[in-house]
Amino acid sequence: MSTKDYLEKDYYAVLGVSKTATAEEIKKAYRRLARKYHPDANQGNTETEAKFKQVSEAYDVLSDAKRRKEYDEARALFGSGLGGYAGGGGAPRGGGFPFEFGDLFGGTAQGGTGERIGDLFGGIFNRGQRPTAGTTRPRRGQDIESEVTLSFTEAVDGTTVSLRLTSSSACAACSGTGAKAGTTPRVCPTCEGTGAASRNLGNFAFSEPCRDCKGRGLLVDDPCPVCEGSGRGRSTRTLQARIPAGVADGQRIRLKGKGAPGENGGPAGDLYVQIHVKPHPVFGRSADNLTITVPVTFTEAALGAEIRVPTLQGMPVTLRIPEGTPNGRTFRVRGRGAARKDGTKGDLLVTVEVAVPQHLGDKERSALEEFRAVSDDADPRADLLRQARSE
Repeated sequence: MSTKDYLEKDYYAVLGVSKTATAEEIKKAYRRLARKYHPDANQGNTETEAKFKQVSEAYDVLSDAKRRKEYDEARALFGSGLGGYAGGGGAPRGGGFPFEFGDLFGGTAQGGTGERIGDLFGGIFNRGQRPTAGTTRPRRGQDIESEVTLSFTEAVDGTTVSLRLTSSSACAACSGTGAKAGTTPRVCPTCEGTGAASRNLGNFAFSEPCRDCKGRGLLVDDPCPVCEGSGRGRSTRTLQARIPAGVADGQRIRLKGKGAPGENGGPAGDLYVQIHVKPHPVFGRSADNLTITVPVTFTEAALGAEIRVPTLQGMPVTLRIPEGTPNGRTFRVRGRGAARKDGTKGDLLVTVEVAVPQHLGDKERSALEEFRAVSDDADPRADLLRQARSE
């Protein structure tokens, strides 16, 4: 059985007992389940045969005091140190690193320090083997946070911006060694330069960063006065970052490998840019669509018309307003919105707003009064008044 299977299985749940069950309670539970699922009593039933094997496997571990202790310690270690794993399916219980077992064994999940969990805990299931001595392992650079403010048009069309970044890098005075000029660091005798130390748990050895050298693999007797022995300093650089088209206000984009440089040949971290977008005096945004409110006259709404509507691209489009268009109706102009990830564009949503004249001349007033006199339109509020009375 692999170590992965060993830790993923909750033997207490298999036997239906608590973690504090006595040896006698475990034996009774095993006997009851063994009789229930024994192959002789369920001939030809592959499902009960599999359950019988699970029960036997669980009892084999929990009935042995030494093996049960090792099993409990290993699972308790996962519960407190790696995201709260407590068995029964591998679900995190909270805190620590969120991970799946595939991440742990394959080394693909990202830890809080930017190191892969597979790298950080590479020796977790080496069954007592010590880490191999050698040079300090490569370390991934830190991720960097930045922010930028774009105009509305830049956010829709995409742009390139200059970002001034301050991050951690190798100290220029000591070239990243942490040792004073003219001196050199020495290999940590505790971890033999690996940067990791093993904690034995019976059949298992858990690898963790060395406490003496803090995972560097080196000790500095005469520290660099600039970086105080850390080997790291602050550096400032200007980066030209391409902001993709269609970003929205409040969005956070990731630029892979644009963060702080790594140590000992490790990869650079990532740059995360928080986007702020200035409002536009005319256009608005609704997901991938742009919005605009266009005023129309009473006669255009009543009789219909063709109106010119501005677009963010600069070239107006002609929109046909049908006869009898109500106030607040929205029309769609396709392909005039913001860019999508697949290369297509959203639409321009045009909402018409009937403009009521604020000042009427004698001729306009006379014409409107004549229109009112000859209009046979039904009262538009009749249904509203009737519904109000019915309640």
